Amino acid sequence: MSRRKQHTPPRNRPHDGGGGHPAQAGRGRQGGKPHKGGSHTGNDSYLYGFHAVLAALANPERDPERLIMTRNAEAELARQGQRLPIQPEIMDGEALSALLPAGAVHQGIALKASPLPDLDVYDACEGTPRVVVLDQVTDPHNFGAILRSAAVFGAGALVTTERNSPALGGALAKAASGGLEKVKIARIANLARALEELKELGFEVIGLDGEVEMSLPEMKLSPKVALVLGAEGAGLRRLTREHCDLLARLPAAGDMKSLNVSNAAAVALYELFRRG
Repeated sequence: MSRRKQHTPPRNRPHDGGGGHPAQAGRGRQGGKPHKGGSHTGNDSYLYGFHAVLAALANPERDPERLIMTRNAEAELARQGQRLPIQPEIMDGEALSALLPAGAVHQGIALKASPLPDLDVYDACEGTPRVVVLDQVTDPHNFGAILRSAAVFGAGALVTTERNSPALGGALAKAASGGLEKVKIARIANLARALEELKELGFEVIGLDGEVEMSLPEMKLSPKVALVLGAEGAGLRRLTREHCDLLARLPAAGDMKSLNVSNAAAVALYELFRRG
C-alpha cells in the first residue's frame, strides 16, 4: 500500500547500492491539493473511458464514489464478465457527455473516485529501476501518454512539479489508458531537490537534450535510471540540467531531429527497458 507524503524536511537515506530537450522533447493531484498550471475544470474530476475507469476501479488506493454508464457500456462490461465494486448509475450518452468536458471521448462510462495518494519522492520511487521526471510538462495528453509508456516499459514512478503540471483528471487518465493507476506519482515543490533525493536512492539522473554530443544508446548507465524530460518548447530548465548526472540525446537520421515529448519518452524508455 502506498504511503502518503509527509511534509517534513528531506530525509538522509543511505545509498541502496543501485547501480528534452526539444523533445528530443520539443526543445528540448489530483491528491486534493490545489496547484497551478495545466487545464482543469470541475467536470474533469471524472475519469472516463473503459481503460481509465476499469483500472481505477481495480486500484485499491481508490475509493469509487459514483459510477455512470450507458446501457451499451453496461452490456459490454457484462459481456466481459466484469464485476463492479459499486452499483452503476445508468444514463444516456447525451446526458453523460453533458457531465464531462466538451469533446471527452467517454465510451459510455465515467467514474468519480477518491484521489490518488499524495506521495513523496522516496515512497514513490523506492523499489523500481526506472523513474520518469517531468520538468513542467503541462499538456495532459502528453503527460498521460508518458504515463502509458512508463507503465509499458517498467518505469514504476513519475516525479513532477506541483506547479506547471496538469491535474490528474479525466483527460490525462484517458490518454494514460490505465497507466495513471499503475505508475506511482510524486508531485513535489522543488525539482532540483527531488533530483538530489533520487541520487540518494541510487538513481543515475539522465536529462534528454537533443543538442548534446552523446546519444542514449551509446551510454553505459547504472541499473537504476531517472529519465528527465523538459517541456515542449522550453526543454529542460537550466537548474534542472545542472542537477542531472548526464545529458543525452536520442539518435536521429537526417535533418529532422526533434520529437514530441511523449514520443521522446517512449523511445528513451524502450531503450532503458531493452537493456534489462
